[in-house]
Amino acid sequence: MKVWNTLQVNRAARLARVGALLGSGLQGKVVDAGRVDDLLYAALESGDRVCLEGNNQKQADFLARALANLDPARIHDLHMLQSVLALPEHLDVFERGVAAKLDFSFSGPQAGRVAKLVSTGQLHIGAIHTYLELFGRYMMDLPPRVCLVAAEAADRHGNLYTGPNTEDTPAIVEATAFKNGIVIVQVNNIVDTLPRVDIPGDWVDFVVQSPQPYYIEPLFTRDPAQISDIQVLMAMMAIKGIYAEYAVERLNHGIGFDTAAIELLLPTYAAQLGLKGKIARHWALNPHPALIPAIEAGFAESVYSFGSELGMEDYIRARPDVFSVGPDGSMRSNRAMCQAAGHYACDMFIGSTLQIDLQGNSSTATLGRIAGFGGAPNMGADARGRRHASPAWLKAGREARAGIDTIPRGQKLVVQIVETFREHMQPAFVDKLDAWELAEQAGFDIPPVMIYGDDVTHILTEEGIANLLLCRSPQEREQAIRGVAGYTPVGLARDKPMVEALRARGVIRRAEDLGIDKRLATRDLLAAKNMKDLVRASGGLYAPPKRFRNW
Repeated sequence: MKVWNTLQVNRAARLARVGALLGSGLQGKVVDAGRVDDLLYAALESGDRVCLEGNNQKQADFLARALANLDPARIHDLHMLQSVLALPEHLDVFERGVAAKLDFSFSGPQAGRVAKLVSTGQLHIGAIHTYLELFGRYMMDLPPRVCLVAAEAADRHGNLYTGPNTEDTPAIVEATAFKNGIVIVQVNNIVDTLPRVDIPGDWVDFVVQSPQPYYIEPLFTRDPAQISDIQVLMAMMAIKGIYAEYAVERLNHGIGFDTAAIELLLPTYAAQLGLKGKIARHWALNPHPALIPAIEAGFAESVYSFGSELGMEDYIRARPDVFSVGPDGSMRSNRAMCQAAGHYACDMFIGSTLQIDLQGNSSTATLGRIAGFGGAPNMGADARGRRHASPAWLKAGREARAGIDTIPRGQKLVVQIVETFREHMQPAFVDKLDAWELAEQAGFDIPPVMIYGDDVTHILTEEGIANLLLCRSPQEREQAIRGVAGYTPVGLARDKPMVEALRARGVIRRAEDLGIDKRLATRDLLAAKNMKDLVRASGGLYAPPKRFRNW
């Protein structure tokens, strides 16, 4: 007879092992921090799929250190599931032999080390996912057997309060708890009464109060003092040549100084153009401090967030019409739901990359760095399942299908904004992405492309805007890209007559074609020129982390 409850039986055995090993060290669901190693030895089995919460910001760092310090003779060959690899401990598990396989989304801070471990055979990558893709696989073919997550607080029944940085926690816990896995949570505090219940206690098995609050990274803070005049020029072209042209109201910005410059030009330059109430009203975005002036000026009317941002707590609490604030006064973020909003509800994504090829394919995976993509492939992809219309979506669709006898449909705007040369004078435009060589080195089935060229609608550099929607052949597309690639080898190899013909048609538009005086493209246009200006704009509600305070 087939047995249908093997997962339930295995779960019961694990719980029994924990109870037998910990004894008096287990008070209901609460485990003393000094017994966390015993908890993991009892709850884990070699070969388990383990989801360790490592988000863009919030890290289950105490549990990560404990996992990395396990004896590989007792626990080994774990299959790690992790959206972001941010801490050294996230890779220590592979160096020490505790873990062997990894499915992940982003590894920016650890990208070089990931590449090294792959080359030595200590780490095998299942796949590099986008966030929604990885969360979807948690629910399908990669349900965690054990998950290790973080929360602000728990009560003695195991109910969790995640605070503003809910991030990945709901997706991870639900996928684990409802597949008879084991849910272990590190919390900053154990309290009698929670401000609100974000995760019910009957989804949670064990709670450990960490000796220190979990680590959180102020990832989305950009000091306006570091924005250059070139980035101001690019922001002006973006606002006048794309935001205004398409009447973009719902959007997502990538992380970077390029998009921070756009945010800080909304209350000044965009207001001068009469665009208030016409563009950039609704956002899928973390609470960027650079967005404060736009919120105060009435440009940004609503913001739904993937995570939170250190120092923005009081400001968020004071702006409940803008942010998703609960009755406790704290925001609730949700990475999975915000990724869905960014994919389906946004009319435009604008972000940056490290390399772009002649077809418009882009990637942040370069030689010696396996960085992953995070949510960019969700944000920067035309949502083929979308059915609701908006002016921006319809106009992009008309441009893409002009002269083509097909049923009408819209298209999402996907903009790559890059300076032609990156740090150390590395060209952003290349004939062939490093991703091809990386795929060969790492044994990937396909090159790790972040955003595919057929999803990209515009490329914006200091040289101008290339509107790829208006290109009618692969040759036109290539020359449009070369036409904004500047003095890179790709740009210097342009067909000059063809580029000028594309400019005459409006496929390529330079600043002067948009009526922008480059002499006015200076930092004087920024609504805030430094961190102190952002604090003033917030009415003193924004409290920047110490490393951003220079006064």
